[in-house]
Formats: sequence, C-alpha cells, structure tokens
Amino acid sequence: MRDGVVVVGAGQAGVQVADALRERGYSGPITLVAGEPDPPYSRPPVSKEMLVADTPVEPLRPASFYREQGITLVPAPARRIDRDSRTVHISGGMVARYDHLVLATGARARGLDLPHADLPGVLTLRTAEDARALRPYLRPGARIVVLGGGFIGLEVASAARAQGADVVLVERGRRLLARAVSETTSAAVAEHHRATGVRVALGEQIAGLVGERGRVTAVRTGSGRVLAADAVVVGIGAVPDDELARSAGLPTQSGVLVDQWLTTVDPRISAIGDCAAVREPLTGAITRLESVQNAADQARFVADLLTGGTSRPYRALPWFWSDQGTLRLQMVLRSPHHDRTVTVRNGARTSVLRFGEGLLTGVESINDPATHQAARRLLGHAAPSQAELAEVDHDVKVLARRVHQEQRVA
Repeated sequence: MRDGVVVVGAGQAGVQVADALRERGYSGPITLVAGEPDPPYSRPPVSKEMLVADTPVEPLRPASFYREQGITLVPAPARRIDRDSRTVHISGGMVARYDHLVLATGARARGLDLPHADLPGVLTLRTAEDARALRPYLRPGARIVVLGGGFIGLEVASAARAQGADVVLVERGRRLLARAVSETTSAAVAEHHRATGVRVALGEQIAGLVGERGRVTAVRTGSGRVLAADAVVVGIGAVPDDELARSAGLPTQSGVLVDQWLTTVDPRISAIGDCAAVREPLTGAITRLESVQNAADQARFVADLLTGGTSRPYRALPWFWSDQGTLRLQMVLRSPHHDRTVTVRNGARTSVLRFGEGLLTGVESINDPATHQAARRLLGHAAPSQAELAEVDHDVKVLARRVHQEQRVA
C-alpha cells in the first residue's frame, strides 16, 4: 500500500488497529488521527478512578510507542473524507492520503433536549475532559442528580456517594439497566445502590430543569417532584459519531453500517468500535456494541484482514464489565435474547444464567469473577443446553472444565 492506512479516532479501537497492523508485519505508513488534546487514553477510568481522585489519564500506549512503531499521531480532528481522491482532511489544513481508511470515531454522550440543558452544572461524561469538569462537584454534602440508570449513570452515582455527595438517580424505566441485564440482576444492582445511600427513583420522567443566577439548581420530574441539585449528570446513553461517514456518502443506521467483514459499502473503508453498526447477513439485524473488548477484537480483525491473516468473517463473543463501588458486574452474551433465567448464589457471589430456547445465551455475574471467566470459556466454544447445566446443578465452572477436558481428549 503506497499511501498506507489512515485511522480516524484514537480510542481503544483506533490505537489497537494501528498496534495490530505493526504486530502483523505491516510496514506501510500508518496515520492515527485523534480528536482530543489528550494523548490516546483508556476510557474505563473516566467514569471510575478519575472521578474520585485527581489522577492523570491512563495512556493506551507509552508516548514512545508511536515514534518507535512509525505511527504518525495527529492531535487534531478529521473534518472531511473525500472518497474519490482517498483523502482525509484534518483540522488545521493537513490532508492525509489513504489506501485503506479505518473509522474508529467512537460515540458521544447523548444530550438532554430540554430548556436550560446548557446551564453550568449540567454535565455529561464521556471524555477525560468531562471527568475533570465533573470531579469538583463530587464532594461531601453536594446535591447530585443523575439522570439515567445505565452503566454511566450508576458508575457516577457510585463515585459521587464515595465522595460523600447526596445522590438521587432518576430512571424513566421501571428498572435499572433494563436493556442490558435480567430483572434479577437489575434488582440486585438497585439494592446495592440503595444500601450505599443512593436514592433510586424508577419510572420517573424528567419534566424540566430549574436555573437560578445562571446555574442549574433543580430537576423537576413528571410526578411533580423538585430535586435540588448542585449538579445534574446526564447519563441517558450515547450517540455514535457517524457524521463524518454520513457526509462522505456512507450508509449509516445508528452507526456506520458495515458487513460481516466490518467493511462499509466502500471496500477501502472499514468501521470498528463504538461507531460500527454490524449487519447480520442472514437476519439483517444490526448490532452496535460499546465495550473495550468489542473495540479491541474488531481492531485485531481488521488488522488481520488488511495483512491477509484471515479469510473468515468477523465473529467474537461479547463480554462487558462495570465497577460500581464494591459491586462488580460482569456479563458474557452469546445472544442478547433469553426467555428463562436461573439464579445461582454462593454467599455474596451471584450469577444469573440466561437461556433462550433451551440453550445458554449468556451469564451475568455479580462479584463472581470465576463464574464469569468460566462462562467466557464455555460460550466461546458452544451454547450448552439447560439440561446439561442442570446435570451439574447449574455450576458453569464445572461444565466448563468438563468441556475443556473433552476437547483435550478429542
């Protein structure tokens, strides 16, 4: 490749694909176009360690890595893609030519579409800069209202309580993490947060924000409650950053549409990570995942593809985690669908086994890392039946060991 590979986005996916290309022997030019002033950094600490301490960003790679690997790191955002000339136009006037372009543009926090949503004290959390802006509000006695009972909202609520703030978490649905976990796990997460002192309000709509003297002071709910607030943290999901792709004429649908090879309609452009919406070839279903594991797996796949290291379509087993104080939630999902659950408890450790049409489709674990690791090994090879798990009293670790032994013998 004469012009090399240009990667737009320097998060987990972008850095990983550049690293993997060099690891697989790719010797052409690699340009990594970043959109933030900070050097490429790890995202998970943004909603965890960076909220409770004045810690610096955690670099994804040492500063010397990019120089040693011959990767050109451009600390400016991309503005436009010209597919005809195969160029990326970057803020400041730089133009990067490509033989292959990888879009790893990620996602941004969804904003609140209400009057006064732009007042000081109304915050979102997605970047290191967001964490620096939020951290001063998380202090003893501060009144924090968190909007949204998803992962970001729960992690912010946990960090705020750890700093002694008074926290109200408002979720419009009837349970927490409704789109991600079973009702059993939702209830356990809610119980954990209430036990730490977070006031959890379920089934509450946000009617408006109240401001005085140029700052937010309260949240009004649909039921008429007025929640005093020194800060309002909006954690109502993320929107994929697909504008660059859309303006270049690439199809988008809640993300940059790609096929099972993570390739767009333009064979010279791939999309990976939080911005990529993968269409299943048989069902037409579209999946977009936001996780470190997904970003890294897709990056390695594209690096393999570009260096001739794979001839099979992309397939990976999604797994996720969320740290919320003393609660660690870990999930592995072979399929997002289930019609039955079985809960296995061992002291403070709990795992929920999800079954669909009689087969294990996923496992949700609370403070049960051994079961999570076993579930990843097990579901990475097959989807065992409910009957098989019943034979071992639904102990995923036992069945995983049995399957592993059988494979070794075979």
